[in-house]
Amino acid sequence: MAMACRFGILIWLFLIGLSLVFADDVSLDEDDSTSKIPGCNNKLQLVKVKSWVKGVEGESFSGLTARFGSSLPSKSEKALRLPSVFSNPINCCSSSSSKLNGLIALSVRGDCAFTTKAEVAQSGGAAVLVVINDKEDLYKMVCSKNDTSLNISIPVVMIPKSRGDALNKSMVNEKKVELLLYAPNRPVVDFSVILLWLMAVGTIVAASLWSEFTSERTDERYNELSPKESSNVETAENDSEADIIDINAKSAVVFVITASSFLILLYFFMSSWFVWILIVLFCIGGVEGMHNCIVTLILRNCRNCGRKTLNLPLLGEVSVLSLVVLLFCVVFAVVWAVRRQASYSWIGQDILGICLMITVLQLARLPNIKVASVLLCCAFVYDIFWVFLSPLIFHESVMIAVARGDNSGGESIPMLLRIPRLADPWGGYDMIGFGDILFPGLLVSFSFRYDKANKKGVAKGYFFWLVIGYGVGLFLTYLGLYLMDGHGQPALLYLVPCTLGLIVLLGLVRGELKALWDYGTESSPTVNNSGGV
Repeated sequence: MAMACRFGILIWLFLIGLSLVFADDVSLDEDDSTSKIPGCNNKLQLVKVKSWVKGVEGESFSGLTARFGSSLPSKSEKALRLPSVFSNPINCCSSSSSKLNGLIALSVRGDCAFTTKAEVAQSGGAAVLVVINDKEDLYKMVCSKNDTSLNISIPVVMIPKSRGDALNKSMVNEKKVELLLYAPNRPVVDFSVILLWLMAVGTIVAASLWSEFTSERTDERYNELSPKESSNVETAENDSEADIIDINAKSAVVFVITASSFLILLYFFMSSWFVWILIVLFCIGGVEGMHNCIVTLILRNCRNCGRKTLNLPLLGEVSVLSLVVLLFCVVFAVVWAVRRQASYSWIGQDILGICLMITVLQLARLPNIKVASVLLCCAFVYDIFWVFLSPLIFHESVMIAVARGDNSGGESIPMLLRIPRLADPWGGYDMIGFGDILFPGLLVSFSFRYDKANKKGVAKGYFFWLVIGYGVGLFLTYLGLYLMDGHGQPALLYLVPCTLGLIVLLGLVRGELKALWDYGTESSPTVNNSGGV
């Protein structure tokens, strides 16, 4: 049983290598080749497009403005609802035989420059030009090298191919299609970030204090048990200790190499069936974590609840409480998996994920700062490389592509916490990978065990300060996210200096770095405990 548990923990340590904070929306990274041509230096903006077919409102969709042309209003109340028509020729590269005066001109991408299409539509009297891309991406419409100056005074917007096909289908049989375009502003800060911050910090604190919080009732029962029962409890304690994995320096390096290999595998071979494998593994781990957390909390508050047992085929003697909770957790995970595309599915994913991470942090631990330094420094390099440097090799960020599920047919991997951006008109989610909680969480949990073993107070200990350091590091991560217009951030870039760097600095100032570095080894020096509040 212990070997199976250890194997399961190792599998999950490899799977949680996703370490990234990002917003699930369209990224508008500015390119370095921005044209300096007059009239071609507009800021790219996301556009909301509302449609009506024969007066009946249809589904809204997104578009993207060009670097040239006039801007759109930020509120729908100030935007004009205008009829739309396809230009003729449909590429809008020459004067249109269709009447465009005061209408929204629709054209397809290709055959000529975007600026040429805009000039043709404007000369025909069009109020807006909407270019239909030949792909689902929203391509950046910039000026061509042949342009010297521009005087385009109408808005120019690109929409995805599927939306253009839908508009074309709606116009069959001369149906009237009207469009309304506006570019709402995105809020600087969304409240979902605060909730996600609280979830991440709370998970680490709960995991660190879990054994302390849940062991009180167990200690009280020792005096009430018969010698035989007491012996059974001690055996269970020893079995529990046997299930714990002490990470060493070698396994830390192996982890980063294996996690990188797994990330490349996901990048090249990710598909909907591959994501389904990850979903099943996530559900299995989430069920185990949720079962462990619920049973532990119930037994803490009801000491007699776990005594009633049943004899089942193959399983033998099983606690009724454990069986009932297991069935509940399995149903919970199955319902989440079936309804994972629903707007409320993030709640189930976060509950399963938090329970899983609390359990992993109970079963895997760092023995000292030496091993923590190897693990977190390797993870630090791993995170930065796969987010910022991998585009130099793969032409895009591997970590971001995997996290968003770009090649999985719309399916996204579940190894992250997410919260919907409720105040954002564009919707989407703010997300944080499990690795950004678990890697620093291993160090924070170590600091709590160290403080407890050496009877350190809050102020003179390390746990309290590392929790603050983690919170500050996560804040800096989200600050970087907004300063870079939502581009995914390698969170460990900020979290490692704010946690590992902080404990090393405090150890140096207090003269305890040697004790922290070699803690748990025979050469570990004795710490002079002075208490503290």
